[in-house]
Amino acid sequence: MLCFSITRRVPHAKVVYSLVDCLPFSRFSIFKSFSARANKLINSEDMKFTYPVARRDEQVIDSYHGVEVADPYRWMEDPDSEETKNFIDEQNTISRPFLDNCPIRSKINSKLTQLWNYPKYSCPYRHGDKYFYYMNTGLQNQSVLYIQDSLESESRVFMDPNALSSDGTIAITGTQFSDDEKTIAYGLSQSGSDWMTIHFKDVETGKDYPEKLEKVKCSCMTWTHDNKGIFYGRYPDQIGKADGSETNCNTNQKLYYHRVGTPQSEDVLVVEFPEEPNFIIGAEVSDCGRWLLITPKKDCKDTLLYFSDLHAIPGGEINGKLDLIQVVHKLEADYDYITNDGPDFIFRANRDAANYKLIKINFNNPAKENWKTVIPEHEFDVLDWASAVDGDKLVLCYIHDVKSVLQLHDLKTGNLLKIFPLDMGCITGYSGKRKYSEIFYQFTSFLSPGKIYRCDLSKPNFQSQVFREIKVEGFDASNFETKQVFYPSKDGTKIPMFIVHKKGLVLNGQNPTLLYGYGGFNISIQPTFSITRLVLIRHLNGILAVANLRGGGEYGQKWHDAGRLFNKQNVFDDFHAAAEYLTKESYTSRNFLAIQGGSNGGLVVAACINQRPDLYGAAIIQVGVLDMLRYHKFTVGSMWVSDYGSADDQKHFENLYKYSPLHNIKEPSGDVQYPATLLFTASHDDRVVPLHSLKFIATLHHVLSNSKKQTKPILIHVETKAGHGGGKPTAKVIEQSTDILCFLSETLGLQFVD
Repeated sequence: MLCFSITRRVPHAKVVYSLVDCLPFSRFSIFKSFSARANKLINSEDMKFTYPVARRDEQVIDSYHGVEVADPYRWMEDPDSEETKNFIDEQNTISRPFLDNCPIRSKINSKLTQLWNYPKYSCPYRHGDKYFYYMNTGLQNQSVLYIQDSLESESRVFMDPNALSSDGTIAITGTQFSDDEKTIAYGLSQSGSDWMTIHFKDVETGKDYPEKLEKVKCSCMTWTHDNKGIFYGRYPDQIGKADGSETNCNTNQKLYYHRVGTPQSEDVLVVEFPEEPNFIIGAEVSDCGRWLLITPKKDCKDTLLYFSDLHAIPGGEINGKLDLIQVVHKLEADYDYITNDGPDFIFRANRDAANYKLIKINFNNPAKENWKTVIPEHEFDVLDWASAVDGDKLVLCYIHDVKSVLQLHDLKTGNLLKIFPLDMGCITGYSGKRKYSEIFYQFTSFLSPGKIYRCDLSKPNFQSQVFREIKVEGFDASNFETKQVFYPSKDGTKIPMFIVHKKGLVLNGQNPTLLYGYGGFNISIQPTFSITRLVLIRHLNGILAVANLRGGGEYGQKWHDAGRLFNKQNVFDDFHAAAEYLTKESYTSRNFLAIQGGSNGGLVVAACINQRPDLYGAAIIQVGVLDMLRYHKFTVGSMWVSDYGSADDQKHFENLYKYSPLHNIKEPSGDVQYPATLLFTASHDDRVVPLHSLKFIATLHHVLSNSKKQTKPILIHVETKAGHGGGKPTAKVIEQSTDILCFLSETLGLQFVD
């Protein structure tokens, strides 16, 4: 994920893991045979696979604080070079047949497709006298946005992204309605890139305005309350490509004001921070429309806070830079705007509150000594998000031992009014506004594809009712069980882990098990539903284990801090300990244990197979951050310094060098070999660029080239027209899920059970 929030944390969707992408579609053909220019191959009579040999440039050596570090595959950092394209083709020529020739591939793909084909819904969102919601009939590549005049009236299509491309690779990446709710601003992305274009549509007629806003990434979309335009962030100085296949750093984002119906060339620059080129500029117009809140950040944690009085602009027309008043002067905490009454603003913040609290800041007198607590920090539970509703109420979502807790509070007193009953799972969607009395919230779990609840807060007792239940045909949750255990890590810290399997499964140490982890960036990995995991459990007799490693947000900032910077080794130790627990308790054994992680989780998996190859039978590394010495030099990588540190600093270099997956590959001692390993990356991943995975696989093949014992495959698949995971079309998701399960079947010896 490696994600950050530039708006409120109210969840509209949660992602269990992220995927990758990196170069444009025309660059490589998955089934292309070796080119005439291909390098010689590694040949070993005892090896099961023959890998292409990548050219090593031994002259590329960097000096880090007096330590020389070779980087022989530096040339792979150029995604446009013919040599890089050929290397990718050659790797795909090996991985594709291995995955495609799995004897049970057709059964796996058929079952995934069958089970995936169920209607999926988002919560309804009220805008004026209309309701909007997303729905996917089952196998549509992208969900369709629907509109209806009331909850009981017939729905009609408002926006169908499937009509925008033949392969479903154009996705809606965000929407924002004007205050009068007559116009919608929406973002579109292509091929999974984080870049998007902003468009505008008339709600009543459905017609689009002519303009298109480009070079937009990591951007807000927030309307002025005169309904004339939006504030948004763009990178006007971006040189060269901006399609997701580039690797150069994104710097000098600026905040602009765009008037609807005018060309982008007439947009007004309103805020910039030239002295801080890595700032991402968050912006939000207050609920009352008077103030613009500015929340710059340069890492994945901590924000500054400014505000501008829009009513004080001479003539009311935004024609230049805004006057800003600074409230927070140090990057030392997060501040998420919730609502305001006049100059009294409520924020969710973690200053002096590791589990977050709600505070009130009066903008007429914003000095810190005048801040007041509205909802104090909970001693144990983490305040995940908050939303003002029905005039004088607050909906709060807490995380208690990784499970969601949903509450209703009084806005003025903070008093608890209601606890909404939930099973063991997660709130994955929510809608509600302060000017409306109804809320919708969506619940899911490992064994529930989702229930959407509606609650009318104007009625007594605040009773919720099931508005819509999402069902998968042929799936009976009573045949499965979920448990949560707490196991000791290396230093004795208790780590929570969910375990899901069929009821009555015999624990004999021979069960195929997929262990997933993330452990970073204050992100909480909570129970959510997955068809891929269901097929593993139901049809491959597998066990799913999800470990809530330190570095995540499951227990607040202290949990995050315990797994970042100089504490990063704790994350790997937590993952090793999870594997040891599953083995000790006879769930599985090394030969039947696979580990999986994406993005930061890909880093975790790669570091773990370097450190303890004896623990794991297979490993799946998706869009992993693998070169820890140079990650900050590409696209938005500089934002991750808050979790990793930078090799530009000597102490951080020494720490990073100890665990950097790319720099710690060595042949295991004794009779141990690397687990079977499959890497995924993609052509338009402009978050974790593909060079990480390419350099890692080349180094693995080089180090193991003379190994007599390495018979397990070390493979990579580079996908085209895909990115880090967001906006991925259903067809591509099912294909990659098929690849993952086929890889596990082939390497762990799994059999398909109808």
